[in-house]
Amino acid sequence: MKEIRIWKWTFRLPEHRLARIAIGVLLVILGFFGFLPVLGFWMIPLGLAIISYEVPFVRRLRRRFIVWLYRFIHRHFPALARRLGMPPGNGGNGGNGRNGRKQDS
Repeated sequence: MKEIRIWKWTFRLPEHRLARIAIGVLLVILGFFGFLPVLGFWMIPLGLAIISYEVPFVRRLRRRFIVWLYRFIHRHFPALARRLGMPPGNGGNGGNGRNGRKQDS
């Protein structure tokens, strides 16, 4: 079963690939009408996250953003990182740099 995890919360996605793509695209389109009641701009990143399961380009962008976000939060807000249950380290890669070797600190 496909699922999307946002920190400690987990949401299940439909099994069918076209249903996931349709839900993601619909969320992104409706997110642009976030100024209206009931809809919200929060729908755009959620739709992109769902689409990222099917589109490799969006998946790479999502992963880069997550690594950057983890590093930023750990560096600037360590108490918040602990409270959110974020894994320790440098963006979840165990302190390895881009080339996979340990960084000198």
